[in-house]
Amino acid sequence: QVQLVESGGGLVQAGGSLRLSCAASGSIFSINAMGWYRQAPGKQRELVAAITNSGSTNYADSVKGRFTISRDNAENTVYLQMNSLKPEDAAVYYCNIHVIKGISVLDYWGKGTLVTVSS
Repeated sequence: QVQLVESGGGLVQAGGSLRLSCAASGSIFSINAMGWYRQAPGKQRELVAAITNSGSTNYADSVKGRFTISRDNAENTVYLQMNSLKPEDAAVYYCNIHVIKGISVLDYWGKGTLVTVSS
């Protein structure tokens, strides 16, 4: 079993910054991609940013230039530095990892951390 523990969410004023962390533990053999998704009330969950095990990154257009994803492979941890936050960034942020096990790729999700941005 794999557990993902997210931290770093909270309330911030528009223009402020937050740093989210997600630590993976458990039966981890090989983590491939790690990423962050978000879901605002009444909206579908969307990809915010992702990073492969080689360090390649991908961002949603809405966060490019403001958010930075990084990972610590030794600690099985992924981070999301969020700067210049806007009210529209408010959502529950979910950590996601792809774990390679044999010929399978397993998908795991965190429970989410709430980010609130006041205007």
